[in-house]
Amino acid sequence: MTEEQFAHYGLTFGVGGFMLFMLFVIYQLAKESKAGKFGTFVLFLVLAFGMIGFVAKEVMIWYMEK
Repeated sequence: MTEEQFAHYGLTFGVGGFMLFMLFVIYQLAKESKAGKFGTFVLFLVLAFGMIGFVAKEVMIWYMEK
């Protein structure tokens, strides 16, 4: 395995795992603050917006390499 492959897998899976952890933290925040359905939706929408950009970038790279 080359350094480039290791960095690619580390970035993809490392950041992916960190994103899942962040979603868990957002869920816990919504649950503990008793935000309700709409409040939980807003929390996920606003706080997870940056993660959507990362996922979209990876999908575009995957699509362009085909």
